Amino acid sequence: MRMIVTGAQGQVGWELTRRATALGHEVLAWDVAELDITDADAVDQALDASGAALVINAAAYTAVDKAEQESALAFAVNRDGPAHLAAACARLNIPLLHISTDYVYDGAKIDPYVETDPTTPLGVYGASKLAGDEVVRGLLPRHLILRVSWVFGVHGHNFVKTILRLAREREELRIVADQRGCPTYAGDIADALLELAGRITEIDADGVWGTYHYCGEPATTWHGFASAIVERARESEQSPKRQRRKTGPAAKSGPVAAPLVAQTVTPITTANYPTPAARPMNSVLDCAKLAARFGIQPRPWQPGLDAVIGS
Repeated sequence: MRMIVTGAQGQVGWELTRRATALGHEVLAWDVAELDITDADAVDQALDASGAALVINAAAYTAVDKAEQESALAFAVNRDGPAHLAAACARLNIPLLHISTDYVYDGAKIDPYVETDPTTPLGVYGASKLAGDEVVRGLLPRHLILRVSWVFGVHGHNFVKTILRLAREREELRIVADQRGCPTYAGDIADALLELAGRITEIDADGVWGTYHYCGEPATTWHGFASAIVERARESEQSPKRQRRKTGPAAKSGPVAAPLVAQTVTPITTANYPTPAARPMNSVLDCAKLAARFGIQPRPWQPGLDAVIGS
């Protein structure tokens, strides 16, 4: 099918574009330079001319801390942008698949969050994303909202790349150990969205539009995730393949990253690492609804981590 992917240079948008193209879809991959979703007229004109059968919105303002000072911009991108897309999709009678976040929850719940749990975001980022969810629901019946968590990928900036950089600069990393969540590989999110995109006729027939959770497994803490990143990066660094690349003919293919120097990943509390925006202490998502209705199961995040480390 012909589909639009907004936010095409983001972590998920980049994966969506290359994976959809590989599946034979015709992808109109638009980032802000091609389409500013905060501009209602531009959205209308672009969608009218596109001939697309479906829109996947991967565009978002995701700077969690910066959003506390840039609330107008966060709401423009995360609420108004989805509103413009949903309104245009409703007029053209095409579906919208929209990516949301675990940060719509406050983290006070002990168990994993289900889709019907109350949404009480702690900061501007979560509030702006929740507002986007609500406006999509109000404007467009044919929508799927996929809430994801702790996204990382090969393309773009993310926690994995930050930890890899710091592990090459510092002997000790001090990482928050009392916030729990589910790391989720951007490629897995893209695969889930494309699976849903290919089943629109079935979704129409069954009337199962709505909000779903999708994340990696198992749940961990930021400290647990960082420890796994350093461990797997060290294993990769010491692998025979990596050693051959340093010294053999393949060394000409590109630079080798600086060696890891981190010796310790020390657990700390949230109180030890204050940030402008509060984070949920628990943002583990229950994905049973998506699995029951579509057979889309959570994937382990470790293979995705290996893909990023090896990139």
